[in-house]
Amino acid sequence: MKPPQPETPLSRPAAEPLIQAAVDTGRMDGEVALRLAANIHRPGLLDALADGAFASKQKMKGDRITVSRNIFLPLTNLCRNRCTYCSFAKQPDSPEAHTYSLEEVSEVVRGGVATGCTEALMCLGDKPEVAYRSHREWLAERGYGSTVDLVREACRIALEGGMLPHTNAGILSAEEMETLRPLNASMGLMMETTSNRLRGKGMAHFHAPDKDPAVRIRMHEEAGALRIPFTSGLLLGIGENDAERVATLMTLRDLQARHGNIQEIIVQPFHPKPNTPMRAVAPIRDDEVVAWVALARLILGPEMNVQAPPNLAPRMLERLARSGLNDWGGVSPVTVDFINPEAPWPAMESLRTLTKASGQTLKDRGPVYPDWLLGRPEFFDPEIRKHLLRLATDEGYARRPTHQSDEEAA
Repeated sequence: MKPPQPETPLSRPAAEPLIQAAVDTGRMDGEVALRLAANIHRPGLLDALADGAFASKQKMKGDRITVSRNIFLPLTNLCRNRCTYCSFAKQPDSPEAHTYSLEEVSEVVRGGVATGCTEALMCLGDKPEVAYRSHREWLAERGYGSTVDLVREACRIALEGGMLPHTNAGILSAEEMETLRPLNASMGLMMETTSNRLRGKGMAHFHAPDKDPAVRIRMHEEAGALRIPFTSGLLLGIGENDAERVATLMTLRDLQARHGNIQEIIVQPFHPKPNTPMRAVAPIRDDEVVAWVALARLILGPEMNVQAPPNLAPRMLERLARSGLNDWGGVSPVTVDFINPEAPWPAMESLRTLTKASGQTLKDRGPVYPDWLLGRPEFFDPEIRKHLLRLATDEGYARRPTHQSDEEAA
């Protein structure tokens, strides 16, 4: 179906056949998505978009929304990139700079196990040893040749402690990913954007060599070749425009078509942070978050797991629950969101109640989705799959510890 001409405003009656075509075929063309994005402010169009995305989600995901009870381990907040929106990365001389010891990792893992968490999210800055001699010395003093060596040992401790690692360590080589694969249930790298424009002077990624879209696409390709279950996503509100958002989603769809290893796509709104160059940037509107979750679903199709973090759009959770997502991501009873520390996690009981009010059921998962765990054994190292199955129910969801009460599981 040919979309209306760009100069033509798009009403709900004109948009509905375009949306329904995407529901019926399982995909939406970029040109159609761009037209819809440009008109979400028009009466009734956002509702039509969300309704269509929800119908698409229901085709393959049914009435279940998943969540991963996790711990967040920021193994180091040193980073060689200087993204203008980031408050996570610190300079070595900052009093807030910190690299975790293995003893600290063990302590957090114990807290996670005690509260019924299954996923250990290893999240850290990109290759700090490239930029900072002090970090190279810190690593060498402990017998590490690189930050990846520290990540590998942290993953080993998490596994031995009864948790399942998911690593997002920024840009990794194929060799580094291959080294980490036997110790990780899944891995990830936010695509964020495929826009080279944002690497220009004064833009978000000007001082961030690892945010080069070609570098990030290459890592996605290499993870696909290694058959690593992978998380990626779109970052909203860092200076990109609608066309660049659509292009990013289309790139992710193409990567999935070639490799089939992307198990989830996150649609994540940027929150301006104090004391950063982008502190005065207006945050993305709530209705835009809903629109882009819906567009992600319609572009990527009913099979993809689409996630929106519940702590980053708390005023829109009821709307988001029926906008095409099927996952809330990681929620921790132990650790804060170190990337967005100003945004507290919702209580699991509240999230369960909200999901139920939307006519759906909240199900706990691990770092691997049930259909992947049970239906795609080729994507996992045999030993890591044993750990996954041990911590899963027969349906592939996270197994609740026998000592945990209904209230604790809420």
